Amino acid sequence: MLHIDIKFIHLISPRLDRFKKLRDYLYNFRCPYCGDSQKQANKARGYFYRKEAQMNYACHNCGKSTTASKVIQYVDSSIFREYCLERFVDDSEPTYKFDTPKFEKKDPKLRDLIPINKLEIAHPALQILIDREIPWKHYGQFYLCHKFCAWADINSNRDHPRLVIPFRDEKGDVFAAQGRAFGDEQPKYLTVKFEDRPKIFGLDRVDFTQKVYVVEGPIDSLFLDNAIAVAGSDMLQVVNQYVKDNLVMVLDNERRSQETVKKMELLIDNDYQLCIWPDTNPHKDVNDMILAGMTSNEIQSTIKENIFTGLSARVRLADWKRI
Repeated sequence: MLHIDIKFIHLISPRLDRFKKLRDYLYNFRCPYCGDSQKQANKARGYFYRKEAQMNYACHNCGKSTTASKVIQYVDSSIFREYCLERFVDDSEPTYKFDTPKFEKKDPKLRDLIPINKLEIAHPALQILIDREIPWKHYGQFYLCHKFCAWADINSNRDHPRLVIPFRDEKGDVFAAQGRAFGDEQPKYLTVKFEDRPKIFGLDRVDFTQKVYVVEGPIDSLFLDNAIAVAGSDMLQVVNQYVKDNLVMVLDNERRSQETVKKMELLIDNDYQLCIWPDTNPHKDVNDMILAGMTSNEIQSTIKENIFTGLSARVRLADWKRI
């Protein structure tokens, strides 16, 4: 009885470390059986998920797979006795009304792809988003393609399934797409353009009349308010069509990379506002900061507190790259 499973999942939730609801019928927390990662306290790889008319459990760390009722019994025997009694006396299944997940506009180019929202919890494509802690509200932007090279008309002797990240224009129409490999396939990212225009992710969500944060990776942009990503393109060349005063350039935190330092110097030479990460932040990019336990608000505040231009940017960059 699904409604009883859900009720008692919530009753034991205070006993489950880092418990959170990802969406309807999907909950995430640290595994009570193996304790999850011993090295990273923020790792949570235990999941309650719906399978037919009941809730099941799976851990992607130790491999434990069982029913939600068994987890309830393991976590709290007294609550489990109440669970058993309620299952016995209540054989009715009430009707629940849940909010329907919002899906992105379905472009004809995506017709043959599978929305990530519709995959089983154990699917590796969905697991990429879960492992990167991407908010559920953005899942509608991702798709599964079983043969990416064939779909993208890329000549290749070896084709693999990939996670597809569509690039949409201001009207929501797809003009490019990036395919991310699940495993060790190379290259890790493949990008195809359907139109000859700058490769910018997030144009359908951004407001250029407000402050815009320009990052390198599409996934990083999903954690910031009003952000776009250049996805490997020349940042300066891509953004020169927009009002400079509204842009804050947020490169990856790679002070040992000569390429990154050169990009930053060029942006300073062209009078752009530049975020130079504080010395106390050791993480490579926004998503790594999320995985390390920072919140989106904390990251956004860090960026706002570390924006430099002109001479102050040159002085700060000189200190930054020496650390």
